[in-house]
Amino acid sequence: MSKVPEVQRKQKTEKEITNSAKQISEKKQDIKFDTRDYPINYLVSQYEMQEFYIPLEYQRNFVWGNKDRCIFIESILMGLPIPFMFFADTDDGRIEIVDGAQRTQTMVQFCQNDLELQNLEVLTDSNGFYFKDLDPAIQRKFLNTNIRVVFLEEGTTEKVRQEIFKRINTRGLQAKPAEARRGSFEGKFKEFLEECVQEKKFNVLAPRTKITEDRYEGLEMVSRFFAYSDNYENKFKGYTGNVTKYIDNYVEKQNRLAEKDEEIITSRRVRFLNMLDYAEKILGARGFRKTPTSKSTPRARFEALSIGIALALKENPNLPARDISSWIDGEEFAKCTRSDAANNKNKLIGRIDFVKNKLLSGE
Repeated sequence: MSKVPEVQRKQKTEKEITNSAKQISEKKQDIKFDTRDYPINYLVSQYEMQEFYIPLEYQRNFVWGNKDRCIFIESILMGLPIPFMFFADTDDGRIEIVDGAQRTQTMVQFCQNDLELQNLEVLTDSNGFYFKDLDPAIQRKFLNTNIRVVFLEEGTTEKVRQEIFKRINTRGLQAKPAEARRGSFEGKFKEFLEECVQEKKFNVLAPRTKITEDRYEGLEMVSRFFAYSDNYENKFKGYTGNVTKYIDNYVEKQNRLAEKDEEIITSRRVRFLNMLDYAEKILGARGFRKTPTSKSTPRARFEALSIGIALALKENPNLPARDISSWIDGEEFAKCTRSDAANNKNKLIGRIDFVKNKLLSGE
């Protein structure tokens, strides 16, 4: 049997290899670190004194549920290895918790007797225990347990720390896209998106549950609104089905543009507020909810209505308020907003066009 020839691949030039090596060396020098072991007792006391702190500018809110917290404490009690945490020196002498906020807060809560162990699957005899209920010897062993920390040395820039946070927290299911985006893409446009989330009318018309908003659902909705409405006319150029990457690229690009031209933000603020004003007129107190009594807002429904309204207003700025009772609860609209399906471009365009065309036709 003859050997199948390998696909011919263009060899890298000496200049390309040199540039690659130079860049790797430069970026590697940006990160200097060592590894340290901190006893839990020390970690907790330093956190309580705010010497170890969580940078809320790009960290996540505390989103671990009781099950996550109890499993983590059970792992420590069993002597299982705990994944590395990342800390960093800061200019004011305090220590920033770059990654490990959930674990640190859980250890603090447990040691402060604010966490009751529940539904433990291995240490079942400890269910219902607080820290104070444990045998004194177990308490001491817990407090003396070392947690291994990768310690980023002084001089590690905030940008590098944010990049570390982004890389760690976009693996698996550890962080929602909006959480990682919030911590990774600092800039004027990202700040503008966060301002939009604070708009009173947006929160009235598009309510979220505490659980989803703790994970920045509002930021995700607003980011999608601008990314999709901005790129509707170019048929979502560059969109390949990876929603997170598409929105990330959009926010990063707008950050760069906003640094040079503040009109980028001004025009979008007008679009967002006009959309909300019109939505209030045609949707009333129900807003973007599926039903008048719903406590949350489905993403697909918000996208269809908000972007459809924005596009209709773009074509006709004097668009009169329409009576939409003939279709808002109909099967056709329900079908195209039944699931997010944001990775399907045709479905995304379909639900936006449905609302836009209904409003412009006066149906």
